[in-house]
Amino acid sequence: MRIVACSSLVTDRVPRASCRARRLALQKLGCMAVCALLLPASMAFAQKKKEETNVRTVQGTVTDASGEAVNGAVVQLKNIKTLQIRSFITKDNGAYYFHGLSTDVDYELRADYQGDTSGAKTLSTFDSRKTAVMNLKLSKK
Repeated sequence: MRIVACSSLVTDRVPRASCRARRLALQKLGCMAVCALLLPASMAFAQKKKEETNVRTVQGTVTDASGEAVNGAVVQLKNIKTLQIRSFITKDNGAYYFHGLSTDVDYELRADYQGDTSGAKTLSTFDSRKTAVMNLKLSKK
């Protein structure tokens, strides 16, 4: 039987077949380590991508009965499932927006300003737009 040195990692002299087996085992171990490091990263990327597909935005403009944009109107967005309400105060051009809305929940929108109110509008789960535009018009109570 012929004895040779396997590598710098192996200090004992071992038979050639055993040396190949050790190299193969080290290669497999290295490959598994790389896979173990890449798997969580790819899963995190897939989860983020999934979250992005389940998110939408609603935006629009609040106008008065004459069609003028209303600065300072309060727009309320109500989650129909949890009854949670989010508010937004319109800017100079009457614009409002709500980001990060779930696609599997219905929302109800309404605007109020100095005693005037808009009718309620519903953003449905059946509305597949990523950015829905819903303009609200105020009228006297």
